[in-house]
Amino acid sequence: MAGKLWGVGLGPGDSDLVTVKAARVIEAADVVAYHCARHGNSIARSVAAPYLRGGQVEERLMYPVTTETTDHPGGYAGALQDFYGESAERLAEHLRAGRDVVLLAEGDPLFFSSYMHMHKRLVGDFDTEIIPGVTSVSASSAAIGIPLVEGEETLTVVPGTLPSAELVARFRAGDALAVLKLGRTFVRVRDALDAAGRLDEAWYVERASTSVQRVLPLAEVNPEDVPYFSMVVVPGPRNNPHSAAPASSGEVVVVGLGPGADELTTPAVQDDLARATDLVGYKTYLARITPRPGQRVHASDNRVEAERAEFALDLASRGARVAVVSSGDPGVFAMAAAVAEVAAEPRWHDVAVRVSPGVTAANAVAAAVGAPLGHDFAVISLSDRLKPWELIADRIRHAVTADLVVAVYNPGSASRGWQVGALRDLLLETVSPDRVVVVGRDVGGPEQRLRTTTVGALDPATVDMRTLLIIGSSATTAVARSGGDLVYTPRHHH
Repeated sequence: MAGKLWGVGLGPGDSDLVTVKAARVIEAADVVAYHCARHGNSIARSVAAPYLRGGQVEERLMYPVTTETTDHPGGYAGALQDFYGESAERLAEHLRAGRDVVLLAEGDPLFFSSYMHMHKRLVGDFDTEIIPGVTSVSASSAAIGIPLVEGEETLTVVPGTLPSAELVARFRAGDALAVLKLGRTFVRVRDALDAAGRLDEAWYVERASTSVQRVLPLAEVNPEDVPYFSMVVVPGPRNNPHSAAPASSGEVVVVGLGPGADELTTPAVQDDLARATDLVGYKTYLARITPRPGQRVHASDNRVEAERAEFALDLASRGARVAVVSSGDPGVFAMAAAVAEVAAEPRWHDVAVRVSPGVTAANAVAAAVGAPLGHDFAVISLSDRLKPWELIADRIRHAVTADLVVAVYNPGSASRGWQVGALRDLLLETVSPDRVVVVGRDVGGPEQRLRTTTVGALDPATVDMRTLLIIGSSATTAVARSGGDLVYTPRHHH
């Protein structure tokens, strides 16, 4: 009978934090395996030492490289893949011979651990069992003695090896943070926390739970002294004395949720929404947001923009952090202009106002079909609620005469069904019936529909308020491909 592979989590470094089950399995095993660096010492083995019974076979899996310099023909990644394959085969020989193998893992075997590379290679052929361990995150938060996450707060675990821009985005968007894999990445991690405005909230924990544990504010750490076994911990705002309190003067931030899909909402907007005390907006857009407990939600009709802006500014003047919510981008036919217009009045000059951009519908529809906005284009709303139809028609004529691509917002609604037909008639006075038109409905949303047609074949009955039209220029081309039409406007001028 084949032996069994055990992935045994040892916890963060203190032998007393090894679980009772892990200790029992380590003592009973025929073979004890562990990874180590070229110097041969293994932290995992030293943690497990009190539970070894002596006389057991030990398999020391020594990494061939510890930095990314290697003469292996496949480079660093190739050297590691060969090493993992050879190591797995060494363990498989014991298992095939009927010997139980314990592979020691610092922390937890499936949490940034070398064990998983063996597990993936052996789990299909042998019986395996994983014994979870206390992670370095738990040990580090215990070391600083501050609650890490409470209530609805989220914890984001980040490897310090991510690119700087990605680190900053994660640090801004998360509540509580744990950053692993420091060592050579420390300065980049520290600078990213500083750029995200969270350096003063961060703690540094070195060799958590061991007799040489060090804990100090991150800003006081000397980068020259940072080992790999160290971590940055940022407690969630509820329990972090350094978290920025809401500005006493309040603020209004106008945010764009993007066109419909949550993944197209920017991290900066998500961060602004999370930090807001009050959410203000049209009820349909607010329905896309799950408010956290304690947030006040003020939904309104879509026709009261000036009143909504004044309401938001009044809340902010009394200390609230107000997010005014638009779909798409707030500066494109949305709430940013209304807020700016009201905020320009002298009585609101002391209230902070800013705009957090979003992916607008024109860009989302364009991306969904290719690149129809690849050259000069105009953006025009067909709604005549705030400007007369004659002005709209005149602007469309000028844009088309100038051979611009035209993105048409608000083309139709339940109470306004005639304008798409009027638009088509107007276009046919100037362009040929085969001019490319893209019809995008609910792009990014659950009812997304995309269609490529022509001015002559445009059916007004298929266009409603959730539709955006892109009317091509003379250079815009639609190509039928197996995955759907590809539409583009070349950047070189004909």
